[in-house]
Amino acid sequence: MNSAVTAVQDPPEVAKEVGRDRRRKEDQRLITGRTRWTDNITLPGMLHLAMVRSPFAHARITAIDVEAAKAAPNVVTVVTGRDVADEQGSLPNVWPIAPDQVTPAHPPVAVDRVTFAGEIVAVVVARTPAEARDAAELVDVDYEELPAVLDLKEAAAADGEHGVLAHPDLGTNKSGLWTFDSAEAGTGGNVDEAISRARGDGIVIEREYRQQRLIPAFMEPRSTVVDPTGEQITMWTSTQIPHILKFLLAAVTGTSEAKIRVIAPDVGGGFGGKLQVTPEEFITFALANRLGKPLKYTETRSESLMAAHHGRDQWQTLTLAAERDGTVTGLKVELLVDLGSYVSLLGGGVPVLGAFMFNGIYKFPAYQFNCQTVLTNKTWTDAYRGAGRPEATYAIERLMDELAVEVGVDPLEIREKNWIRHEEFPFSSVSGLEYDSGNYEAATAKAKASFGYDELRAEQRRRRDAGDRIQLGIGVSTFTEMCGLAPSRVLGSLDYGAGGWEHASVRMLPTGKVQVLTGASAHGQGHETAFSQIVADRLGVAFEDVEVLHGDTQISHKGLDTYGSRSLVVGGEAIVRAADKVIEKAKPIAAHLLEASVDDIEFDAGRFGVRGTDQGLAMADIALAAFAAHNLPDGVEPSLDSDATFDPVSFSFPHGTHLCAMEVDTETGGVLMRKYTCVDDIGTVINPMIVDGQVHGGLVQGIAQALWEEAVYDDSGTLVSGSFVDYLLPTSADTINYDVSHNSTASTTNTLGTKGVGEAGTIASTPAVVNAVVDAVRHLGIDDIRMPCTPERVWRAIHDAGGGGQEETEGAAAPHFDESTGMQGTVDRTDGADEGADR
Repeated sequence: MNSAVTAVQDPPEVAKEVGRDRRRKEDQRLITGRTRWTDNITLPGMLHLAMVRSPFAHARITAIDVEAAKAAPNVVTVVTGRDVADEQGSLPNVWPIAPDQVTPAHPPVAVDRVTFAGEIVAVVVARTPAEARDAAELVDVDYEELPAVLDLKEAAAADGEHGVLAHPDLGTNKSGLWTFDSAEAGTGGNVDEAISRARGDGIVIEREYRQQRLIPAFMEPRSTVVDPTGEQITMWTSTQIPHILKFLLAAVTGTSEAKIRVIAPDVGGGFGGKLQVTPEEFITFALANRLGKPLKYTETRSESLMAAHHGRDQWQTLTLAAERDGTVTGLKVELLVDLGSYVSLLGGGVPVLGAFMFNGIYKFPAYQFNCQTVLTNKTWTDAYRGAGRPEATYAIERLMDELAVEVGVDPLEIREKNWIRHEEFPFSSVSGLEYDSGNYEAATAKAKASFGYDELRAEQRRRRDAGDRIQLGIGVSTFTEMCGLAPSRVLGSLDYGAGGWEHASVRMLPTGKVQVLTGASAHGQGHETAFSQIVADRLGVAFEDVEVLHGDTQISHKGLDTYGSRSLVVGGEAIVRAADKVIEKAKPIAAHLLEASVDDIEFDAGRFGVRGTDQGLAMADIALAAFAAHNLPDGVEPSLDSDATFDPVSFSFPHGTHLCAMEVDTETGGVLMRKYTCVDDIGTVINPMIVDGQVHGGLVQGIAQALWEEAVYDDSGTLVSGSFVDYLLPTSADTINYDVSHNSTASTTNTLGTKGVGEAGTIASTPAVVNAVVDAVRHLGIDDIRMPCTPERVWRAIHDAGGGGQEETEGAAAPHFDESTGMQGTVDRTDGADEGADR
């Protein structure tokens, strides 16, 4: 063998990594305190920022006196909106949903008017965070309070003559209208005709559902550090989107993109709440450049809850048409969506994503969707885990239960009657998407058996017949979602301002180790572990020999970041393609060293062999040969490093069946989760342990919307659920063990066959829980309870329906939690504080 490289022994047999439980590589540093959160970063000469925020939801700024603050100890400067009016620009909206969308300018620091409580009106720069916060208390702002519009329906009805406008200069609160009609799109029939026919000889179900406002409540508050002192301006920030942020900083400020480096170090959760470019990031960037000093801003928890963007907040008006036997014939959706006071980064694009999912897994022949976005004087809204798809799934799964009641059949039976059967895939939906694979029958059968569905139904009948105080309800949610937010052409057709591709690089080091650079940016998902497993299998190297680098626009220079369950489906596929290119680049070198034809070279489990012989070289041999470059074929470059950019042609469509059993105390309204079973189809499972963690976390967030969480404002526009005393996040004591399993069919949109899992639990669980709560009391005349289904709301629904067993008196108060019932979800954490009228 004519080679300057001595062949090593064949690599040891390595167990397949894909499909294997692996503890996360990231966890060692996360749980031992060796993390690098943004707030941990300290730079020489660094100064600190504190924000002065408006206490009013809508007011004119008449004067700001900063002299006392400037005179405070170690204060460097105090800046108002007027000081930076000419340079701060306006925060961008990259997804205008209509050509005539009304989009108010969004200055990072308000200049002459504030439009929500929490808006920044001044910034203090000081030597320490405490000194900055103390000085911020000394800034004296005079406001002329203006009428605020807080109610979504009132905002939508207001005009220049009647009602209150969030931005009076705009003349309207209506921002954008986006519509889809299957008849016009050529994907189905005319929905109005379907509804008209159903009114004559079929079934028409009309419902209005409320998606309450939620707060992402990520574990790590947002933090930003900017260092302008080097050759580049470097920003460390707690974000999901370092690459997008870099581009938008350059686009808005006019700074050369080549001079900006954005680093997302360890990021403590996001849930869509860090899929944003924030006023605080732009302020820190601008002032660091102005002062020529490193600056840091870290928000408090109360600032995070008040001023970081919120999610959901919709009124859904729905009309479902069906034949008398329950066969669906049409669906019409009317949405009113609260944007808050500004049109955020994605803005109205979030509910538009849901437009493609209201039809769910069902074969609707006609469909119409109308979405009106509206401005109010509340904190702006944007993506929150699931982003439009949980709202859609909630609506259709609640409606399918209502249809089952109308027809007089079991909720699972009505779903089976209308869902897409496994042999019908690929299936073109009425909303214009092509579902590539799935098996709803198999997932449901598995879930039903594990849940003990028939036995629980029998127990429910026994309790009802006996008139038990504690009634049992069973909730069903059979869902699908569009994942891998990606296809650039599709996003372009929706006027989204970016593509959906993802980039990856695979570097073969001379020692045989591997570095993977990905444009996906992790914030708790386990990317370093899952991507290492994929590459280990693909290249036949040890799991421990793969290093994954991400979150730094200088190291991983191309990417579109992490959201919409796209990291594995899109980013993982880019990594696979880059790894495959490494193998193809290595084959000519292997053939040359083995004195064989390239056509005879085979690669398997990390070894290049010659077909029909026992000759072979390990991947590490080829990596070293390429590095040495002593004996390469003519015209072959001395590198195996490879890049790939993947832009899928379609979304992926995970699905699942979720079943929930809830007990409801009909005297107190207390609720208790008895059992929860889910069977999800997420395609190929890379790491079951990570998947189960993702599903469990998603379930808790979806269940929390159903039972506990709600952002509540008082009549003046003050957020009264502005701490964890009043914004009720569940703890481990509030939850149960979930029965989680899978029934996988491979996706056909990517090589790995993956579908995405990060949002599945959140999307499916909310309607499963609410359906169960309603099912427990439906025999009392109740067909809806507005979320969150607190004991008070459940109790009031029972008494309003006349099923409480006692005469309700005007102004009667819901009873306090009775620990003797064993019912959960009713603990008062307010210490007697007023929770707000809407709580």
